[in-house]
Amino acid sequence: MWRSLVVVAVCGATLSACGTAGTDQPRDEPKPKQAAVALPTASRTELHTAEGTARDPRHAIPSPKITWKPIPYGKERKREMADYAQRHYGFHDFHLVDPHVIVEHYTANESFDATYNTFASDNPDPELHELPNVCAQFVVDKDGTIYQLVKLYLMCRHTVGLNYTAIGIEHVGTSEPEILGNSRQLRASLKLTRWLRCSKGIRVRDVIGHNESLSSKYHKERVASLRTQTHGDWTHHYMKQYRGKLRDLAGC
Repeated sequence: MWRSLVVVAVCGATLSACGTAGTDQPRDEPKPKQAAVALPTASRTELHTAEGTARDPRHAIPSPKITWKPIPYGKERKREMADYAQRHYGFHDFHLVDPHVIVEHYTANESFDATYNTFASDNPDPELHELPNVCAQFVVDKDGTIYQLVKLYLMCRHTVGLNYTAIGIEHVGTSEPEILGNSRQLRASLKLTRWLRCSKGIRVRDVIGHNESLSSKYHKERVASLRTQTHGDWTHHYMKQYRGKLRDLAGC
């Protein structure tokens, strides 16, 4: 995702929590109704699409094996995330409600531990110097292990303009060809993305690389200086290949 270990934090990280199998419904904090963010109109009410079905229990996809390894995300980080959402999206809330996008990243390093430590440390990120620090809901390691770092009902900073509506998936590695050429890592990534998009009703075309963020219909940024900010990882060229492999899995 980024150009160095520090850059790993760059995208605006993502991470999620679920235990080992991925049931992710919070029991202690009910999902609130977010206000002040108007999402673009989409045909998400239609269960049946050319890319599969959305939220239809008859077409449920089982969760892949997920290892729960949470980063610290306590009251202070939640407050910081809500303050961030207020500045950038116009509502004061740290919850990720009804995500519409999945963003693929790579870490720009070769170590899950280094990535985890970067996200776990809640310091101002080195690129934009904001709090909370960047994170992603999931990290897919080189051996195919899927780690969930943050619960799916919590926002993570991984993609400017989309954090309010996007799940972030990091891949340990330094380039798209490295990840696409690693069969175990790619297989795990596709299984995870398929499960997430099918369970959340996200269309294949809304599975994007960080480098494609500005072209997303859901991109929304209140800070003028950041409205064209993006990253170089997972360009359109490589995401066309990734989305093709995702479609080959026969929808939901």
